Amino acid sequence: MKRSLVMTALLALGITALAQDEIKIGVYASLTGGQASYGISQTNAIQMGAEEINVAGGVLGKKIKLIVDDDRSTPGESATIVRKQIANDKVVAILGEFASSRSLEGGPICQESKIPMISPGSTNPKVTEIGDYIFRTCFMDSFQGTVMAKFALAKGYKRAAVLTDEKQAYSKGLAQYFTEVFVKNGGQIVKVQSYSSGDKDFRAQLTSLKSAKPDVIFLPGYYNEVALIAKQARQFGLKVPFLGGDGWEGDSLLKVAGTALDGCYFSSHFSADNQDPAIQGFIQKYKARFGAVPDCQAALGYDTVRIVAQAVQRAGSTDPRAIRDAVAATKDYPGVTGKITIDAGRNASKPAVVQTIGEGKFKFVENVEP
Repeated sequence: MKRSLVMTALLALGITALAQDEIKIGVYASLTGGQASYGISQTNAIQMGAEEINVAGGVLGKKIKLIVDDDRSTPGESATIVRKQIANDKVVAILGEFASSRSLEGGPICQESKIPMISPGSTNPKVTEIGDYIFRTCFMDSFQGTVMAKFALAKGYKRAAVLTDEKQAYSKGLAQYFTEVFVKNGGQIVKVQSYSSGDKDFRAQLTSLKSAKPDVIFLPGYYNEVALIAKQARQFGLKVPFLGGDGWEGDSLLKVAGTALDGCYFSSHFSADNQDPAIQGFIQKYKARFGAVPDCQAALGYDTVRIVAQAVQRAGSTDPRAIRDAVAATKDYPGVTGKITIDAGRNASKPAVVQTIGEGKFKFVENVEP
């Protein structure tokens, strides 16, 4: 009996010692459901980045252990996952969703628990307004909305229609900023229509937009619906170009849209055309590991896990408050999505990339500095 008790105690000590050699970081992402393409690529890159750090010796002599959970692209799941990761898994930081609506679910729980949450891809300004423990490593919709409005005007488009996803905070926020800047600088919004994530038939909205005779249509949605909308628009005889944001860049966009988006433009965080050696090195490692060219969400995920690891190293501690302070002090981090500085509002100051579509691929157009 005594021997059994001793063995149990030694086993418990061993497990405790092993746990103390790990730094647990939570990840919640859409690994299934409507936006799974983004969640999978982002999580792949986060895991690749963490493994590289661990192979190089880890952080503070400890290995990073990722706690990854699938929110299924479903409202309500993010909050459940974040509570579980904080209470049960005892994570010291969480990498939040790319979707702003789901980061807005998980963020308040992290803020209340004083666990830093860093979103790789949530661009809606409200995300970091949650509180001082909430960060992002992507630019905001106010920036990319401004970029695309000025780009539209520079292309000579004066009459714009806007088609938004009413279920997505990302889409509504980006449409708002595009509209404000476009109108302020002399453009006219001739029609506004909306749809809901998961819709398949957009004929009613497209009929309304076509009748307004726009020069361009701003479509700040996610790749699933964007591809269908563009394809139906061309079949319907609506030939004007579409403009969009980073939500376009999913692996099924071009497969579904075919040539319907040729000559259209969108803002993004990253271009695989960039010949910077660090970026090309990341691309080659990702392709070798996952058999695909990384998209912008993969690049953002890779930067984010490395920024958090660097923050832990600089903090010299796994205390969440110390990590929070170190993330807030991030300056000129040389990421694959550009040089990243976290500003006073816990947002990333960094450049945007404008890309066009043609010949079945994305093509770099220009960088736009903040």
